[in-house]
Amino acid sequence: MSELWRIIDLIKWAESYFKKKNISNPKSEIEWLLCSLLGYSKLDLYLKFEEQITKANLTILRSWVKRRLNNEPLQYITKSCYFYGRKFFITPDVLIPRPETERIVDIAIKKINEIKSPQILDIGTGSGCIASTLALERPDSNVWGIDISPNAIKIANENKSIFLLNNVEFLIMNILKEHPKRKFDLIVSNPPYIPKEDIRNLMKDVKNFEPHIALTDQKDGLTFYRRLSKIGKTNLKLGSWIIIEVGQGDHPEASKSLFDQSQYLNVSLIKDYNGDNRVLIAQV
Repeated sequence: MSELWRIIDLIKWAESYFKKKNISNPKSEIEWLLCSLLGYSKLDLYLKFEEQITKANLTILRSWVKRRLNNEPLQYITKSCYFYGRKFFITPDVLIPRPETERIVDIAIKKINEIKSPQILDIGTGSGCIASTLALERPDSNVWGIDISPNAIKIANENKSIFLLNNVEFLIMNILKEHPKRKFDLIVSNPPYIPKEDIRNLMKDVKNFEPHIALTDQKDGLTFYRRLSKIGKTNLKLGSWIIIEVGQGDHPEASKSLFDQSQYLNVSLIKDYNGDNRVLIAQV
């Protein structure tokens, strides 16, 4: 890169460069990097496309491009990710929030629609994206997010501060060994569900950068579902719901059978917007 670059020059250059390096969606990738670097929306980029990039920002962009060519996810490079229309702070200590996980929030909001001041538990909260989103969507709620990782709880609290929330609390807890001593109107979770043997088949972006503790139970991918089926009976008020993200392949049906066997009511799988079964719901 030379020293005099306009926004439009960088978009054109990166689109071609990323394409040669087999980076998918090269245009959207450089747009993401530039928006994060400059604090602009995508519309701003094109309204200000003649604007020159400062030398300091060019240096940052160079380092970001190098990291991306090493398959590091854009979200870790820019320390940001959008979830449910809001920008969350993230680091490699937490999973990158994904669009399919927004289905948990959609379903949760419907299930607690008639409940005043709902008490909500988010198990394996990570960045706190689900917990904070529910706290924002239902300001009258009280939300608890728990995670085994102290670093994840630190990130979740950062996001709590960013959104100025006072109705969510994040706590370090190993859900496989302990559980909260209270009853909830709703439990939500996106637990580690990838079987150990499937980790090696993941994309490099995921396998090499995202925290394995949040991806896999190091067993068959069902450890947390067995535990959640017990916790729901203990920690949910009568008539309340548990909503859990599930994996792919035969994982959804295997997870569902655990809750059927535990005699939950109205156990069903809900499809994401791609038509895949990705959310399990069950009622006590």
